[in-house]
Amino acid sequence: MKPFMILGVFAMLAASEPTAAKTILFVGNSFTYGELSPVRDYKPNTVTDLNKTGVGGVPALFKAFAAQAGLDYEVSLETVPGVGLDYHYAEKRALLDRGWDEVVLQSFSTLDQNHAGDPSLLVKYTGVFSDMLHRRNPAVKIYLSATWSRPDMTYPERSPWHGKPIEQMGKDIDAGYRLAAQKAPGIAGVVPVGLAWNRAIDSGLADANPYDGISPGRIDLWAVDDYHASTYGYYLEALLVFGRVTGRDPLSVGDRESSIGALSLDPAVIRKLEQVAHDELAKH
Repeated sequence: MKPFMILGVFAMLAASEPTAAKTILFVGNSFTYGELSPVRDYKPNTVTDLNKTGVGGVPALFKAFAAQAGLDYEVSLETVPGVGLDYHYAEKRALLDRGWDEVVLQSFSTLDQNHAGDPSLLVKYTGVFSDMLHRRNPAVKIYLSATWSRPDMTYPERSPWHGKPIEQMGKDIDAGYRLAAQKAPGIAGVVPVGLAWNRAIDSGLADANPYDGISPGRIDLWAVDDYHASTYGYYLEALLVFGRVTGRDPLSVGDRESSIGALSLDPAVIRKLEQVAHDELAKH
């Protein structure tokens, strides 16, 4: 066989070999695995739960969006309720210290469980995680998921954000994550979940105060505890993660995506949430 023919055969064989799927790891707590929503139990068989608790959560929604877009991801999650990144590093490091392609980190919802609004702990452990993950894979892309305002931390007296607009907690949390991204080397970006929730509220799509009831024509982004997310809230979170990590427009998910029917969501509301995600990611 002539040399150029041999090279052609090798080229065809190389082209026929399947491209390895990207690996993505989600590290977080109940805000990542979808507590108090059917999202928690959504398609757990499509993702790898490193803690073997059998949840699907936002990572499973991400997997569904990516598959629909023709993107091949191996999705893993390591989630524990009520903890921050410091816990995951101290207790779960053996599961996490691998050569991931992409990682999404989400910490405690007030930044620090003992000092609400203080980003110091988040800044420290974002740096620690960045160092660990980059040692394994210098090309890893790390994203920080900045979470939402909590009514239970805003409206009751003596709560940390009492007397401030509901949007303020989300702004403060986002600022803490952006500081962490600035201080730590190699952070690819921040997912502005809390700011997108603010946008949904400010636009009239979502209600601002579940304590006084949900206004007609508006959705509740929170669960019954006024703390965790509703199914719509988690769906918005997943849209934002999908858009930031993949670079795809959340509007491309569309209103016929498979989980919309599986989770009994209104396609008209989903279209509006996609627009919110699109607008917020375009701004940040």
